[in-house]
Amino acid sequence: MLRRGAATEALFAALAGVDRLVLLGDALELRNQPMAEVLEASAAFFGALGEALEGRPLVIVPGNHDHALVERWLARRGGALLLEQRIAPKKASDLAAALTAQLGGGANVEFAYPGVWLAENVYATHGHFLDVHLTVPTFERLAIATSGRIALGGPRRWNDVHSVDDYEALLSPVYAWALTAAQTGRTGQGPGGGAAVNVWRTLRAGRAGGFRTRALATAFPLAVSALNAAGFGPLNREVSGEELRRAGLRAMSEVVERLQIPARHVVFGHTHRAGMLDGDLAAEWLTPNAVQLHNTGSWVYSSAFLASGDPKSSYWPGSAVLLEDGTPPRLLRLLTDRSSADLRGG
Repeated sequence: MLRRGAATEALFAALAGVDRLVLLGDALELRNQPMAEVLEASAAFFGALGEALEGRPLVIVPGNHDHALVERWLARRGGALLLEQRIAPKKASDLAAALTAQLGGGANVEFAYPGVWLAENVYATHGHFLDVHLTVPTFERLAIATSGRIALGGPRRWNDVHSVDDYEALLSPVYAWALTAAQTGRTGQGPGGGAAVNVWRTLRAGRAGGFRTRALATAFPLAVSALNAAGFGPLNREVSGEELRRAGLRAMSEVVERLQIPARHVVFGHTHRAGMLDGDLAAEWLTPNAVQLHNTGSWVYSSAFLASGDPKSSYWPGSAVLLEDGTPPRLLRLLTDRSSADLRGG
């Protein structure tokens, strides 16, 4: 949505009085186009953002779709990865330096990975580590399981991860492959579409659809059982919207527990599902050690998840989390006054 003027205006208006902005991952879509085309597309927004911030700090935390922003630094680093590494743009990568240049000479930019401490008890990360523990059988989840069998090796199970370095060993090869594939110029679909979403949509139709839909609905449980038997699980056959929410929260909770993140609040994005929202079960947003989870949602309009056109949908784009001194993180929804036609541009 940030390619659209109205959405950009809503974000910039929300920055009034804010001391610092954190872009919590996937600020660039690097899986569908060559880097040069992505930077060309991003220039207008980041140039305007640099002017709007007027020298206030900007922290960019890469996610899975823009992991390349810190790949050079990750390849050359020394020592174990901590929960937060602060990285200057020129040390992060040439791509990070180019993005920083778009923000203008007065920009105060820093990169952080895999997350950033926003306050003494508030930690924020994109959330892509949760894919290791996701029970939804997405293509990326299966690629990660395959990568884990190679990366961890020996007697360790593929998802036996307990450190930031363990997660990176599984995920970095998958991200590198996706980035390399994008450089061919064979443009794919955006994060709101793609093969995985098409399969999900087909499975939701189930036996009410055509022959191919019914065949896939019949074969899907058998395929999941086979994958579980082959050691790629645990994977769940259920693909409802409710299960997508529960699976994402369970997986993020597992990340918090595995990394022993010493926070009272953990903010993440990645799943595109904003929350906690009115009507959500509060217990689902707490880890076993009572860490409160918060999801920023996203700025992507996905017709697959917004068929009803309801701005109250948990997948409605244009949300953010505001952290004020002495108070818990608070969810903002900045585009609920817009219609589907406004957001789609038609």
